[in-house]
Amino acid sequence: MVDTTLRDGSHAVSHSFTTEEAAAIAGGLDKAGIDIIEISHGDGISGSCINYGFSKVPELDLLEAASKVVKKAKLAVLLLPGVGTIEDLKQAQERGANAVRVATHVTEADIAIQHIGWAKQAGMFTVGFLMMTHMASPEKIVEQAKIFEDAGADYINLADSSGFMTPDDVKARIRALTAATKLPVGFHSHNNLGLSVANSLAAVEEGASYVDATCRGLGAGAGNTQLEVFCAVLKRQGYAVDTDAFAIMDVAENIVEPLMQRPQVIRTDSLLLGYAGVYSSFLLHTRRAAEKFGIPARDILIELGKRRMVGGQEDMIVDVAYQLSQKAGA
Repeated sequence: MVDTTLRDGSHAVSHSFTTEEAAAIAGGLDKAGIDIIEISHGDGISGSCINYGFSKVPELDLLEAASKVVKKAKLAVLLLPGVGTIEDLKQAQERGANAVRVATHVTEADIAIQHIGWAKQAGMFTVGFLMMTHMASPEKIVEQAKIFEDAGADYINLADSSGFMTPDDVKARIRALTAATKLPVGFHSHNNLGLSVANSLAAVEEGASYVDATCRGLGAGAGNTQLEVFCAVLKRQGYAVDTDAFAIMDVAENIVEPLMQRPQVIRTDSLLLGYAGVYSSFLLHTRRAAEKFGIPARDILIELGKRRMVGGQEDMIVDVAYQLSQKAGA
């Protein structure tokens, strides 16, 4: 099991985690038996900037604080080539990271080859992470995953970054990938259509070995697969789960929930992320742009979906909002 509360969850709290909070969450997850704990800015290491939102505390400080309490789990960072660099990855390793997930758009795996190669040579557990996988066919995903495999990745992770897919969509992609590669396969889901637990279970049924989840579902958009719920579902379904489900419930209720700035629910705008196939981390940016320009967030999200905007194009949200406001005022 992979927990990304301290990375994807960072979006939902406007990147405001403190070192004390990071240590408490990571320490609790480690004791509960989580295999990989991911800590970064929501948009990966070096994501703290005006375009994506600044972190309250430097992410390397959060990483170091977690490394002091994590005894068994791998401590991972997310790296988006072009946002983070190999030099950033070196610094993360020095501060306690022993794993990295190198994430690219679903058709751009080739930009991660150097980063994966360096991480493997440095002795890091390394993952090739394809985002926005609803935008590509199973065949295209296999093609891109093989680039990660050839580069030396330890497993391939598919992300439904928009929360757009249904269980059948997930099964088709995981099935194709498990048949085409010898590497383990993982899955990362968002709950914008209320299907994250069902989609994650579908991935497991098709052979996924790793599933991403977060405490209380904390994450971009309507959040991620809710960790404590998914563990309970797996146990009910008869799967062997090494994690302590009750310990995870305690971390979620006693440590994570008090830090949440709002309930992680499916509101109209987060639902529209899944409906229109829009990158989940666009949600808070869109809400701010809607308020600034006095137009419905729904109109912005539908237009972003039509334009097939992807992660890294957050600056376009303001442009789209401005253009729509000009049309509305014409």
